[in-house]
Amino acid sequence: MKVSVLDITGKDTGRQVELADSVFAMEPNNHAVYLDVKQHLANKRQGTHKAKERAEITGSTRKIKKQKGTGTARAGSIKSPVFRGGGRVFGPRPRNYSFKLNKALKKIARRSALSLQAKDSNVMVVENFNFEAPKTKEFVNVLKALELDNKKALFVLGESNNNVYLSSRNLERVKTITASELSTYGIMNANKVVLLESALGEIESNLGK
Repeated sequence: MKVSVLDITGKDTGRQVELADSVFAMEPNNHAVYLDVKQHLANKRQGTHKAKERAEITGSTRKIKKQKGTGTARAGSIKSPVFRGGGRVFGPRPRNYSFKLNKALKKIARRSALSLQAKDSNVMVVENFNFEAPKTKEFVNVLKALELDNKKALFVLGESNNNVYLSSRNLERVKTITASELSTYGIMNANKVVLLESALGEIESNLGK
């Protein structure tokens, strides 16, 4: 599929680039996308939750009332879960939520995510640009020119560019990454995916068949 190349003022440069069908126009695998997004969110979980069970509660071990004759259930410990301040039954314990996915499946998921965004015309190609110094105001001007100032945008660079990254870092709805950092969650979480020309070759070499 062919896409027009824009400059940072939002104007058409008159050039077009060919996006590989194997990456941007494949039949999406929705289950692969689901699994990759699920793994991304699971890996972000801290898993540090903890509640004390009855063996971990500080309290007296005295039998709190006699065994029989009270008319109520027998009770042997103030730390029992049935009493206020007692331990919790099967409470949460620290655990690791991360799980493994095959590299091949993750590739399919990212290709599917890019294809879904391209199908909805949410993929833009912009010619390479740079700033002389990190300036958020200049990046905001780029967003306005591309009509992205009110949308969540993912900018994909071919290689690390400190000035561009620092200029966008304080913007809540903008995320700037390199092509090697592409994730299915990042692609699907954006309203628009903005690819710099220098990123296209690396994306297609990383994700192409």
